[in-house]
Amino acid sequence: MRRVVFFSARTNKWHRAPDMLRRRHFFGSCVINNRLYVAGGENDGLHRSLRSAEVYDPNKNRWSFISDMSTAMVPFIGIVYEGKWFLKGLGSHRQVLSEVYETETDSWYPVYDGMVTGWRNPSTTIDGHLYALDCKDGCRLRLYDKITGSWTKHVDSKMHLGSSKALEAAALLPLNGKLCIIRNNMSITLVDVLKSDHGQAATAEHLWETISGKGHLKTLVTNFLSNLAGKNRLKNRIIHCQVLQA
Repeated sequence: MRRVVFFSARTNKWHRAPDMLRRRHFFGSCVINNRLYVAGGENDGLHRSLRSAEVYDPNKNRWSFISDMSTAMVPFIGIVYEGKWFLKGLGSHRQVLSEVYETETDSWYPVYDGMVTGWRNPSTTIDGHLYALDCKDGCRLRLYDKITGSWTKHVDSKMHLGSSKALEAAALLPLNGKLCIIRNNMSITLVDVLKSDHGQAATAEHLWETISGKGHLKTLVTNFLSNLAGKNRLKNRIIHCQVLQA
């Protein structure tokens, strides 16, 4: 795929952006300094991993190539942490690889520390801290401890929902100073992790709030995702979704 579209809150419509320079799928994407970065993946028809990466600048409305990754990769997880873009995926021989990209030097290099070793998806950052889900239903969070280089801290709701596909957490994102967990059945849970002393407490049930029955925010999220999917949901798929400021 090369096509890129964006939704404008100003016009309340979808618009076509310039195509990516390289056709790719199963790639990684992120936003740094209001620029959209994509890297790796596979090329249609060739079934081979890519090293190439590129960036979209909304102010110039164009794509540009950046430095190639040091090894070809099909990323399955990625995140921006401390201003750097971390990617973890499979190499051309199906081996697990991890790389980090620095925008200031336009350079990639392999990374093997404890962060990527215990890193799981979905994950996100808030207030400079890196969180990831620790169970499929999204009722337990892991916190990366930079000092020890490990994922030893947890925030646990003690209210696990089960292992069905409908209850599986699909996304983890920051929302108004809290972590927002969205599940396949569109149930939503907010976690006030900023009050958790960054995972010092083993249990923190009082920090969790399920809002699946509170109509306003759920309606807002479901309407937006329905808008993303479009009327013909069987044919449309959202591969990547990022936020840029106009």
